[in-house]
Amino acid sequence: MKKIELEIVALSHSITQSHNYAVVLGEVEGVRRLPIVIGGFEAQAIAVAMERMTPSRPLTHDLFKNTLLTFNIELKEIIINNLMEGVFYARLICIKDGEVIEVDSRTSDALAMAVRFECPIYTYEFILEKAGIVLEEETEGVEESKPKRRRKKEPETDTTSLGNYTTDELKEKLKEILEQENYELAARIRDELNKRDDD
Repeated sequence: MKKIELEIVALSHSITQSHNYAVVLGEVEGVRRLPIVIGGFEAQAIAVAMERMTPSRPLTHDLFKNTLLTFNIELKEIIINNLMEGVFYARLICIKDGEVIEVDSRTSDALAMAVRFECPIYTYEFILEKAGIVLEEETEGVEESKPKRRRKKEPETDTTSLGNYTTDELKEKLKEILEQENYELAARIRDELNKRDDD
């Protein structure tokens, strides 16, 4: 079966399921999108890796990556290989001493690993036919390069006043927040810093 390469184009709140997120995969050589509903923890794990944040302690997916590397196992690619009753299935395609090993995985975990290993993501035509969508022309111009993160009220370190901090103060605050493992707030501070870099 011919594999079709995908890439992560967006990460946002799920419209259909509250408290969940949707990761949107797009064909590398095509216009179809494949939205997949994932949990908050997995969305955070994907966002942290995409934003190149370094947590003070390894997240579960970082631990798994470090374990694979310690035992000289390379993650070559992931394949979203099935779709049954609305549930996506995936496999990690690993290489150990020249031997190919396939490991069953939840799709969200496989995507979190793919981002960490910077390996390709694939699926098959029948999955795109069943669950793929083509964006309307009006929405094709919408910027999708950065994942959108959940917005919620924060404790006293609220980001409504981020504009009042100097860039150096924000960088210091980012370190503190990462040590507290508050990755959602850290992502918002990172967004503010990136916005200032763009100005």
